[in-house]
Amino acid sequence: MTLEAKAFNPYRKMGIFFKGLNLFLIVLCFSSCTSEKLYDIKGEAQGTYYSIKYIAASEVLTKADFDALFLKIDSSLSTYKDYSLISKFNREDSIITNDPFFIEMIRECDQIYHKSNGAFDATVLPLVRAWGFGPEGNEYVSSIPIDSLMKLVGWEKLAIKYFPDGRLSLKKGVKGMQLDFNAIAQGYSSDIIADILNEAGINNYLIDSGGELKAKGLNSNGESWKIGVDNPEENASERSLIATFELNNTSVATSGNYRKFYIKDGVKYSHTISPFTGSPVKHTLLSATVITDTCSIADGFATALMVIGTEQAISLIENLDNVEAYLVYSDEEGNFKSYLSKGLAGIIKESSKH
Repeated sequence: MTLEAKAFNPYRKMGIFFKGLNLFLIVLCFSSCTSEKLYDIKGEAQGTYYSIKYIAASEVLTKADFDALFLKIDSSLSTYKDYSLISKFNREDSIITNDPFFIEMIRECDQIYHKSNGAFDATVLPLVRAWGFGPEGNEYVSSIPIDSLMKLVGWEKLAIKYFPDGRLSLKKGVKGMQLDFNAIAQGYSSDIIADILNEAGINNYLIDSGGELKAKGLNSNGESWKIGVDNPEENASERSLIATFELNNTSVATSGNYRKFYIKDGVKYSHTISPFTGSPVKHTLLSATVITDTCSIADGFATALMVIGTEQAISLIENLDNVEAYLVYSDEEGNFKSYLSKGLAGIIKESSKH
């Protein structure tokens, strides 16, 4: 890494952006025994896809509703749009705004930054661009010394002030700092879409914003929505699953480095950039799937786990409340291994090939 035609609280999670994804759906949909039916809405936004499945007596929300909302959110949060609010802030030294989407993203990023001990840091955009993973999409290593770019990175360098009237003041402590919400905004969009569906009286749905999912109720066969976690093989000719599980009124997000990377002069560069070192991460953790109530929180922590690697990721998860994780990593011989947090015991079913 969003719907507004209907009434909703705009301070809830919202936004959609491109990010490498490694989670896809196995959805069983059959004819319903009631007058309600399944509505399956698909579209593209900000370089990726969205899929919204809901069961209702009539189509209360259409593709046009969703598309219009995604466009509006782009004008607030997309680094791919020069006219967006985040792009404006990235060009300037400070901003005062009442934009609810931007304000909520700052709140979420601040929360995850502190709970992850700095592993999730939305100020890494200068590094992301330098390593060739920014909006420009170039695959190169910048000639600018990483030490110089690291001076522009650090969430604690931002001065954040909330006014009683709801406005936000955001000021850079170092000129040239830049924000990037890509690592959280897909989950954010799933949360706000869920809010809108709830307000519309829809109690059975599955939302997929570029791979970050949120589910409620049952599918049209009267069963829990089912999802699969990709087998993290870099050169696989086709997708296969390493695990499956049911998604019961919760959210899930996955981050990994096995698809979004490039190789230059024989060296592999992954898209996950460490705010601690300024370089693409190099460790044995291949993918991190996080399950919790809020999809934006799951999205942000999945990124944080990929930054710190297997051992630190396990330690972090075991010290977080109401956050579960399924990690896939490689051992010294290159074999896949996995870690399940306590709350997932008996829930995730791993492939026999694993």
